Amino acid sequence: MKLVRRKQIGNITTKGKPASLLDRVYAMRGVDSQGELVMQLKNLHPISQLKGIAQATKLLANAINNQLQILIIGDFDADGATSTALAVRALAMIGHQQVDYLVPNRFEFGYGLSPEIVDEAAKFSPDLIITVDNGISSIKGVAHAKSKGYTVIITDHHLPARTLPTADAIVNPNQAGCDFPSKNLAGVGVIFYVMLALKSKLLKEQYFKSNNIPEPNLTELLDLVALGTVADVVPLDNNNRILVEQGLRRLRSGLACAGIVALFQVAKRNSQNAVSADLGFTCGPRLNAAGRLDDMSLGIECLLCNDPITAMDYATALDDLNIERRAIEDSMKAEALVLLEELDQNKLQGELPPVICLYKKNWHQGVIGILAARVRERYHRPTVIFAPADADDPKNTQIKGSARSIPSIHIRDVFDVVATANEGLLEKFGGHAMAAGLSLDESQLEIFDNAICKVVLAQANDETFQEVHYSDGQLEADDFNLQSADSLRFAAPWGQHFPPPVFDNKFTLVNKRLLKEKHLKLILRPCDKQKSGKAGLAEQKTIQAIAFNVDVDEWPEEGGEVHLLYKLEVNEFRGDCSVQLMIERVLIS
Repeated sequence: MKLVRRKQIGNITTKGKPASLLDRVYAMRGVDSQGELVMQLKNLHPISQLKGIAQATKLLANAINNQLQILIIGDFDADGATSTALAVRALAMIGHQQVDYLVPNRFEFGYGLSPEIVDEAAKFSPDLIITVDNGISSIKGVAHAKSKGYTVIITDHHLPARTLPTADAIVNPNQAGCDFPSKNLAGVGVIFYVMLALKSKLLKEQYFKSNNIPEPNLTELLDLVALGTVADVVPLDNNNRILVEQGLRRLRSGLACAGIVALFQVAKRNSQNAVSADLGFTCGPRLNAAGRLDDMSLGIECLLCNDPITAMDYATALDDLNIERRAIEDSMKAEALVLLEELDQNKLQGELPPVICLYKKNWHQGVIGILAARVRERYHRPTVIFAPADADDPKNTQIKGSARSIPSIHIRDVFDVVATANEGLLEKFGGHAMAAGLSLDESQLEIFDNAICKVVLAQANDETFQEVHYSDGQLEADDFNLQSADSLRFAAPWGQHFPPPVFDNKFTLVNKRLLKEKHLKLILRPCDKQKSGKAGLAEQKTIQAIAFNVDVDEWPEEGGEVHLLYKLEVNEFRGDCSVQLMIERVLIS
């Protein structure tokens, strides 16, 4: 483990004045001007820069003008759910009622626009199919849809393969030849841009005036954009931060859809103080639980619901599924740790492999992605967790894998190298740099394990597997106040590639109390009195802190000194707010 203190790579400090805490944090994330912090919609990248957007909107406008049947094909995660709900809501606001949606059940159809889901789509008699958050790898599915006479528009953000599907239009910022500056749009961001372009085209054609339809305000859908963007953990570049911030403002103002409000309520969170982390840890897991264990239609219906009471029923059902998901995950995690111990004894002799690959016949494919993330976090190795593709069919030998990677290993590209060097090994694969999925035959698992370890080892260097923790430096004793914590909390939508501020200081451990046998409630006193702006303040000031899922042996006895990595946060309890440190890691004890 290595601690790295971030350096200032931007400069937004006000001339003639000392840099504020917030200025220093922004500068460490490469922000050079206050203009980069103006989260206004007018600062979004132009729609016209998205390749394929003109053709897509032309086909959509034709479908609307001719009252054609449109079918949305979504994905079974939170990005897919928000993308589907946004497409349905936007088309309804535009005045088109001939709209249905279909999300593949992961246990029956798998991911994306497969030939099987195209056959299922026939029940809706579509004229036009729009994929959201999927489709860029659906070569066979698109061909099958075209053979049935369907028009196909793909909207996606996943990395494309060398060959693209023969769709009528493709909108994906990551496709070759696309000049859109942000390659980090989530699926929901892509379909939001498509709907904005469609509205603009229909305005020029005087569609709304001719049909006596009020001009829709599509910014009302930004709560969905914010949720899908954060939940999919895409990098929060400037464009994505604008989308997320605008969605959060709607949520704080009480303007979010009933489903998102209900998700906050079941989680006992205050939506009026919502920040991006609340979307990621409150709404995202509950939506994802539907796609992991049941049917994502439950999550989509929650997001489409306009009645608060009905929305609360949906949210409660999603919360119950999330509780079940956590129980399954805990059981699988315990089994995975046993497998790792056996692996260590049989093969590794104390050395972790470059890639951790684990499989059990009783594992639930809906939870393998979460388990992969947990194992990756614990061991700092790219991790691929496998489960049976069809646990109910013993004759089906296909297994599905979900991978999570570390910053220096682009896991989707690694899959590509493995597939190229081992023809026929991978039946299909796709994804991003940090997360990807694949399928193969169970008999090929050992070959895959050896092949991927060989590829990653060839790409690795001495620092690849060294876990690095980044800090924004030390706080002064008089920075530990509610004003500082509050300003950091709402300063920006923090997230992937624009991380929330994390600091490191040495503290005296005044008091510690164990909660639920795995969490610590702490009272700390800053040690570094030289950093205090007031004499003696560091010696007097005590701060509440909490550390979750701790190894108690890492902590000193009361009165001892401890070096901590932490976030400065606001603890809200029964309407009262106070400063609280959220402990990330014990560095030195």
